[in-house]
Amino acid sequence: MIAWRERIPVASPIVVLKEPLLEFRYGQAMVDPHDGLSIFGPYDTDLSSHPQNISYGVIGTQNGIELLSGWTKDVMIGPCREVESKDNLWPPFPGFEAAFHSRWANGPTKTHILNSEDLIYLSRNRNPYERTSSIVEKYTDGIAKFQLQDESIDVLLCIVPDEVWKNCRSESVIVDGWGDKPSKRFRTGALKGQRSIDGEWDPDTYRYSVDFRRQIKAKCMHQKASFQNNQSVPIQIIRESTLAIVEEDLNHRRGLTPVSDRAWNLSTTLYYKAGGKPWRLASARDGVCYIGITYKKTEPEKKSRTACCAAQMFLNSGDGVVFLGDTGPWYSPENDEYHLSREAARKLLDGVLSKYSMLEGKPLKEIFLHCRSEINGDEFGGFGEACPKGVKLVGIRVRLDNEVKIYRKGKWPIPRGTFMKKSEFEGYLWANGFKWRLETYDGWQVPRPVKIDIMHGDASIDQVASDILSLTKLNYNACKLGSSEPVTIGFSDAVGEILVSNPLVRDPSPLFKYYI
Repeated sequence: MIAWRERIPVASPIVVLKEPLLEFRYGQAMVDPHDGLSIFGPYDTDLSSHPQNISYGVIGTQNGIELLSGWTKDVMIGPCREVESKDNLWPPFPGFEAAFHSRWANGPTKTHILNSEDLIYLSRNRNPYERTSSIVEKYTDGIAKFQLQDESIDVLLCIVPDEVWKNCRSESVIVDGWGDKPSKRFRTGALKGQRSIDGEWDPDTYRYSVDFRRQIKAKCMHQKASFQNNQSVPIQIIRESTLAIVEEDLNHRRGLTPVSDRAWNLSTTLYYKAGGKPWRLASARDGVCYIGITYKKTEPEKKSRTACCAAQMFLNSGDGVVFLGDTGPWYSPENDEYHLSREAARKLLDGVLSKYSMLEGKPLKEIFLHCRSEINGDEFGGFGEACPKGVKLVGIRVRLDNEVKIYRKGKWPIPRGTFMKKSEFEGYLWANGFKWRLETYDGWQVPRPVKIDIMHGDASIDQVASDILSLTKLNYNACKLGSSEPVTIGFSDAVGEILVSNPLVRDPSPLFKYYI
């Protein structure tokens, strides 16, 4: 609770905000991205930046590459067979070209085949650092070979066997495997740079995340691809079972959504990573940006105060800029909060705005800071020092709440967009719930609200809530009517994990598409 701001309760506090509109080709606005893409096409169809032909490279096992071939023929080239549904939750996929007005090639420009048995064997190593590092190396070796060829690619598909994916997560435990799990003392020595006498292991192995996704995305930023203007290529990680078209193709059930839904989600993120703009917010105000601030502890000890910070900046166009801030004693174990020093806050905002300027960003009028932790006065003062003159700055705490619940009579929960205004500076927004366009609820539990607190600066709580609801529609990692959190907060963990869990990464890409 912010003691220095009087919280005066308001009368009749519950309203349902209007569903934000998305803009597609011809300036047409729709609620659901499925509708806009199917009827009009992506926002950038007639722009010079529109990718008319998307080339891609593939790294995977023989089985994974065959699954992709079948997926390309039967789904991407399309149209995908319709899925029987009593509601609008699973609309049919018309094919990549019909939806995005861009050609998806019949086959990859480049292919690198990995030995399935080797990957499975390596994934059963009880040492999580060596396990993940050795598998990531198999994929990055393939990328290195691509660099020696002349053909260019827009996006790289890394197809991963399900067992490998399961064994190379941050919390994976290998029961029936080989090798020895390293002791805490061994890991501490490795992190300090100690090497074995016989040179059997490299201490750098222990400085990367044990999560396959986080590590490979970090390492791929190092590999500057000569076939794309000396820039690294965005990668898309796909589990083999995701590409299974019929039930019999699955080795085990994952609770996957229908093929059409997977096709929409995968195609949207591939189009975005290849340089396309599927849609943008139709109601966003020019010159307004939203910056999500995230933190990540750099040491596993509970009492450790050392943490790193990062910022993600988003515009109405969907463009995202990422910047890694300083490491310092930002974490307080006493109240489970993160706070920057005034100088660190200044450098963080100055850094992300500088990256934005380097990418030919337009002049800004308003900056909204979104953070899960409370923003104190010293931090906001530092942010203010980095804020350009004449630009309005607002600090907002945005986090999912577990305590407040609202129940509705009948079959369905409260509608998405429900907003409970507690005062002029705080409120609860339900970004998840019954969706009028879909005529259903696509969740499993009672919807949780996003708690909004305007902590610093002058802003209308109603406008802030409306903006946050709009930001739930900028998730290009899927094709959804809206997510449960704004993109500034929903992807903060993904960005933080990649940057902070891999401290050896130097000069990470500022473009958001490399992190999703």
